[in-house]
Amino acid sequence: MEKLRIVFMGTPDFAVGILDTIYKNNYTIVGVITAPDKPAGRGQKVSMSAVKEYALEKNLRLLQPTNLKSEEFLAELKSLEANLQVVVAFRMLPEVVWKMPKFGTFNLHASLLPEYRGAAPINWAIINGETKTGVTSFFIDDKIDTGAMILSKETEIGANETSGELHDRLMHLGSETVLETLQLIETGKATTTLQENNPEVKTAYKLNKDNCKIDWSQSGKTIFNLIRGLSPYPAAWTYIKDGKNEWNVKIYSASFEEKEHTDTIGQISTTKKEIFIAVKDGVLTIESLQFPGKKRMLAHELLNGVRISENAIAL
Repeated sequence: MEKLRIVFMGTPDFAVGILDTIYKNNYTIVGVITAPDKPAGRGQKVSMSAVKEYALEKNLRLLQPTNLKSEEFLAELKSLEANLQVVVAFRMLPEVVWKMPKFGTFNLHASLLPEYRGAAPINWAIINGETKTGVTSFFIDDKIDTGAMILSKETEIGANETSGELHDRLMHLGSETVLETLQLIETGKATTTLQENNPEVKTAYKLNKDNCKIDWSQSGKTIFNLIRGLSPYPAAWTYIKDGKNEWNVKIYSASFEEKEHTDTIGQISTTKKEIFIAVKDGVLTIESLQFPGKKRMLAHELLNGVRISENAIAL
């Protein structure tokens, strides 16, 4: 049995949970590859990725290439003499990189492939109202998330679960799956299943301002799923118009009650502690939200400082 020498590639918090599991199970990590530091936030302060922070803390060999095809990076990667590469939430790799190690390169993806290939599988599973999801390990090939599958593990999605909550559960499930995948590869027992090319599989498109905006003409359940599927990040948003004021507002949590009413769709009503928005088949109660220039607040906290008139409407 040949001992594994692993190069790990990843960027966000989700990847850190899996890297930590590999590290704590005493696998040899010969290198960690993550995104270059970049400016972030209002002050554009240069920040490092979550994976970089972890690698520095554990004193792991770190590479931050800007070009994955550069001769300098490829020479450095080859010098690590890895026989396996593990990828979690990184970017698409050129063939020269994923083919380099003896045992190949496998990816851990946060969906039950072939469903939800792409950048935001956790969010879209909730946005689309799925009741189950999971994680899949697969060997990388020349397309995005299409390679031969090694293992997949399934979990239920709670009726009110947010993407943040599901993210944390899938990180733990992903850690178990990666560990099991490493053991199969190490002992020569890994078998694979080819993914079906079904044109009807759902895609986990990259999130952007347009697909995070609430469309108030949709059903209450659809809007509710969008809000929890984008909470806490990047958050569903809407315009609220109140007389001469127009605010760009993020909504982090809400509840939906199906009922008949005669209000205009998008009409906002408030009590001293609650905010309600009318939709075509009921009413959404807004539980937490963020107005421009303010921090995230519970509805009653916001109403202490912001007056919303009876003519206000969500657009």
